[in-house]
Amino acid sequence: MLVFWAVVGVLTAAAAGLILFRAAGASAQAQAADPAPVLYRRQLSEIDELAERGLMGEAERKAAHAEAARRLLAATDAPVQAWNADPKARRLVLLAVVAAPAAALGLYLTLGSPGLGDQPFAVRLEKWRNTDLASLSAPEIAAVLRQATAARPNEAEGFRLLGLAEGASQNPVAAVSALRRAAALAPQRPDIWQMLGEAEVYESQGKVDADAQAAFGRLLALDPKNPTARYFLAEAKGDAGQTAEARADLTALLADLPADDAQRRAAVQAAIAKLEGKAAPVTADPQQLTMIQGMVASLAAKLEANPDDPAGWVKLVRAYAVLGDTAKRDAAYATARARYAQRPQVTQQLDEAARAEPMR
Repeated sequence: MLVFWAVVGVLTAAAAGLILFRAAGASAQAQAADPAPVLYRRQLSEIDELAERGLMGEAERKAAHAEAARRLLAATDAPVQAWNADPKARRLVLLAVVAAPAAALGLYLTLGSPGLGDQPFAVRLEKWRNTDLASLSAPEIAAVLRQATAARPNEAEGFRLLGLAEGASQNPVAAVSALRRAAALAPQRPDIWQMLGEAEVYESQGKVDADAQAAFGRLLALDPKNPTARYFLAEAKGDAGQTAEARADLTALLADLPADDAQRRAAVQAAIAKLEGKAAPVTADPQQLTMIQGMVASLAAKLEANPDDPAGWVKLVRAYAVLGDTAKRDAAYATARARYAQRPQVTQQLDEAARAEPMR
């Protein structure tokens, strides 16, 4: 490692010396001639050439010619200063170039690990192969599975697991490649087609593209009731502008989903609301619902003790509306509406709160 740093220092100093040597040569050969007049003379000839080729009208040629001539005269009359390099600046640059690798080496010796041995990938891979997979990270598992699938290229399960590991390693392209190989080896396995379709959607940043549609189409052929395939294919129809068909497919899917499958039902309801241009309905599990009800009861008690809180009444009315408790919503709304009848801004907020969608 010390040899490496020594070589780096020598090469850095050599490169800096070469640059400074060339700069010194340029400084020694500096002339008083100003290149600006040459540039403007060339511009004048180019203007004439464009006019002769018919690419510039006579009026434009005259205007451009006059401007270039004015600049030429100004450059000719201006005093010329030859470029010169400051020898002190060269010494400072050379000192900085030498000091930089020296400082980097000092920091490495202080904070780094110069005595740490090399860790060739092959050695690390062999160590990972002999270690419990549960203790490895996703990239390490993927490396082990790449070697395993290369040794057994006709086993679909290996490529399926590799696809999972690559996906967990945030490598969607490799995940899709592995899952496509698994699907080719086991075309009758619905689980592989589902994983492939989901990986395709992830790779395309949420868009159900043609490849994902093909995968979900194969999945639907094997499992006609598969909710994942039906959902994403309906999403693809919605993206393609087939709003009515997409809404019909999602409505049918929602009817087939079990009542206790809250997560999928919420996703389907949100997709339907999106197609209809509405806000997605709010959902909550039983534990969340109990917690929300306790918070609402606490707010109601505070307002009973201290009713002069317009923002609190708006929150209370909205909370009862979201919970679907229309009786308490109407009672709180009537009380607050009467209390703040002379404050239009508050009554407007109360009206909007009372219209909040209940969660399902």
